[in-house]
Amino acid sequence: MTVFLACTVWLGLSYVIGSVPFGLIVAKIWCGEDPRESGSQNPGATNVARLCGLRFGLATFFLDLGKGFVPVILGMTLSGSAFFLSLTGLAAILGHMYSVFLSWKGGKGVATTIGVFAALTPTPFFWSLLLCLFCIWLTGYISAGSLTLVLILPLFILLSGAIAFLPLSLIILVLVFHKHRGNILRLAKGEEHSWRQERGT
Repeated sequence: MTVFLACTVWLGLSYVIGSVPFGLIVAKIWCGEDPRESGSQNPGATNVARLCGLRFGLATFFLDLGKGFVPVILGMTLSGSAFFLSLTGLAAILGHMYSVFLSWKGGKGVATTIGVFAALTPTPFFWSLLLCLFCIWLTGYISAGSLTLVLILPLFILLSGAIAFLPLSLIILVLVFHKHRGNILRLAKGEEHSWRQERGT
């Protein structure tokens, strides 16, 4: 019972860490914008970069990444159980997507997912990230790269033999695709915003 209670408290804490709306905080403090009301109306790094500039978007990205990376790394000091660590990562990602501080709304979860899998499965994550960046470079669409990342990650996890983390990667695949359903429709219609166009390149 004590172990169950400790795990529940830890997962709750991981969720709360994931819920911290860094995009909103950064945009409000440094450029007086509410990303929920401007641009794509999403409090993630891409929209913050669009509204406030690249450096603030990158700051948001790394802070959101840390929301996934830090709980998992700390969780590793508590237990080596893949199930426990998967729940920790999932709690942080769900916190980012459905934040208690944003009336159960939030970002699309990609940066926090990157943080979680950078800690859990660094080699499969590295190859997935390379393909993600290549896709962004090739298409100019960050959303396409993000979807590529979560789509290919389960395959690299499977090939690496880290089967214990495959269920988490599949759950995140579904969640991220669900959060990107508007982007998917715009990509299909050729109406998605290109990063190159927004940067004037």
